Amino acid sequence: MDTLISKPARSVLFVLYTIGFIFAFSSALPAYVGSSFLSSVTGEGLISAVYIFCAVVTVFAFIFTPKILKRYGNYKITLILLTASTLSLFGLAFLHNPYFVLFCFVLGYVSGTIVGFCFDIFIEHNSSDKKTGEIRSIYLTCLNLAWLVSPWLSGIIVGQDHFWRVYFVAGLIMIPTIYIMFSNLKGFIDPEYQEIKIIDATQNVVKNKNIRGIFVLNFLLQFFFAIMVIYVPIYLNKYIGFDWKTIGIVFSAMLVPFVLIQVPAGELADRKYGEKEMLTISFIIMAISVALIPLIDGTSFVIWSLLLFMTRVGAAIAQVMCDVYLFKSVGETNLGVINLYRAMGPFASIFAPLIAIVVFLYFPFEYLFYLLGFLMLCGINFSLSLVDTK
Repeated sequence: MDTLISKPARSVLFVLYTIGFIFAFSSALPAYVGSSFLSSVTGEGLISAVYIFCAVVTVFAFIFTPKILKRYGNYKITLILLTASTLSLFGLAFLHNPYFVLFCFVLGYVSGTIVGFCFDIFIEHNSSDKKTGEIRSIYLTCLNLAWLVSPWLSGIIVGQDHFWRVYFVAGLIMIPTIYIMFSNLKGFIDPEYQEIKIIDATQNVVKNKNIRGIFVLNFLLQFFFAIMVIYVPIYLNKYIGFDWKTIGIVFSAMLVPFVLIQVPAGELADRKYGEKEMLTISFIIMAISVALIPLIDGTSFVIWSLLLFMTRVGAAIAQVMCDVYLFKSVGETNLGVINLYRAMGPFASIFAPLIAIVVFLYFPFEYLFYLLGFLMLCGINFSLSLVDTK
């Protein structure tokens, strides 16, 4: 796919950007209140266990997804998953039985993660190698623009722990994604997917030093996201003393770098600088800023906003650089590698709560952030070992 993007491809990309934005907006609304919502259902002690279970189910779902795609096609599977996500959100809003609530939470978690994988296929099908950085960065910016507004709005909707309102509004917002998919992508022709063998794909990743390196960096980044999404809201609410409205505003300010940085970063990766240098800088920023979290005392809105803003400066650069590097190195038909790459998120979501449980057994809550900073520092070794795609 070395030719420039055609006009039909541009229109499809616009549709995908739109769907991605709406889906991300709906997913982001309850994301940062999810752990607190679960604690009201299961108790704080079981939050990590629920997230681990969700991640394990997602990993198994990733294993079977390629076979299902080959049989039913990406369009049908994406449509089904979007419907499942919508129903799960309404279930979380109106069901009160703990078992039904947990089922809907798991369903929403799994279907939402797999939808991201399906969107990758649509995006890659309509991309050219010369425009990968630009297209991926625009797509990620659309997703992150939704995440930027959502925490602030979520904090207002939740009020005094009225979590059901957030899930109801998120369900309503999700509905248009189904209509837009049905109206615009029905004619999608699936590529000739390669035969999927997880063992072979894993061996291909392990043998290729650069692909192996970008997998490790993506795993560390997803580990960062898992810790920050699950435990930072709890830390700010229960240990620092912020209310949900203030937390929502802080998180919206925190996510600004994803909107401002990723498109320029993607263009720079295409035209000027290599991914290697930008990844190294991003992990240095994440390591330093995360390690500073336990050192901040008090409820200064400005200080917390600036600190969390800096964590996302690094994460925003790392996210787009990881995706650009991977998708410049593999094609849309290479489902095995793409599948494993996206599975790093669920894998990280298994290990993050497990490690958090161990940390909480022996150390105060804030020591989790020291550990996270150290792990981000370890990523520098892998970024420096990469060979730029240019």
